[in-house]
Amino acid sequence: MAALATLPPLPPQFKSIQHHLRTAQEHDKRDPVVAYYCRLYAMQTGMKIDSKTPECRKFLSRLMDQLEALKKQLGDNEAITQEIVGSAHLENYALKMFLYADNEDRAGRFHKNMIKSFYTASLLIDVITVFGELTDENVKHRKYARWKATYIHNCLKNGETPQAGPVGIEEDNDVEENEDAGATSLPTQPLQPSSSTYDPSNMPSSGYTGIQIPPGAHAPANTPAEVPHSTGDIRLTPEDFARAQKYCKYAGSALQYEDVSTAVQNLQKALKLLTTGRE
Repeated sequence: MAALATLPPLPPQFKSIQHHLRTAQEHDKRDPVVAYYCRLYAMQTGMKIDSKTPECRKFLSRLMDQLEALKKQLGDNEAITQEIVGSAHLENYALKMFLYADNEDRAGRFHKNMIKSFYTASLLIDVITVFGELTDENVKHRKYARWKATYIHNCLKNGETPQAGPVGIEEDNDVEENEDAGATSLPTQPLQPSSSTYDPSNMPSSGYTGIQIPPGAHAPANTPAEVPHSTGDIRLTPEDFARAQKYCKYAGSALQYEDVSTAVQNLQKALKLLTTGRE
């Protein structure tokens, strides 16, 4: 992938998007789709903050050049040309990063890579807002991941041993200003978790490699392993069809990562919606 034009110095007004731009740079080679949407989020957010002062206009103009160059390089990639595929790609990537960090945390393996993974997952959930409003689940994931990154970083910095797993979340903690928590390198090869949602009862205590998860075993409460058969006439709305299509797209994106459990869960959601008219 060709190198992108260098951005001018970040205006102070844009401090809130500096970590999203750093994440974009880190993913230029690892996952250009993720890099593209990180820049798109930064662009949209920057426009809302300040699009009038000369230094901000210059920065946003150069960032727009990067976006256009990336879009050209990615060509007809469906994750760029179709929002629903792009949203699924980004959400699955963020979730895998979250689950990698969560697995390390629950196993009591505290290190800079897992802190960075928690924090990056939270940034990527920010980026998902380019597609619309976040689900309640993603809002909870973002809040938990950002808090965990701060909590574990502070514990290690002070020579303390963090508590593994979920503990009381402190509402006011914010990792945005914490350079150290977000500055370490991500794992080169993140582990590939099989579960699709953060749920204390669903997380294995060891690494994910080699784990075989039966269909439905880790499905959230509203996604039964056995989908009921349709009874009576089901009248589906255009919105129902759109949601079912979205779940199928999510499943297809999950299969690109060989994430069978996530694919199964999304297909189950689509099937339940189509056969019962309910989610």
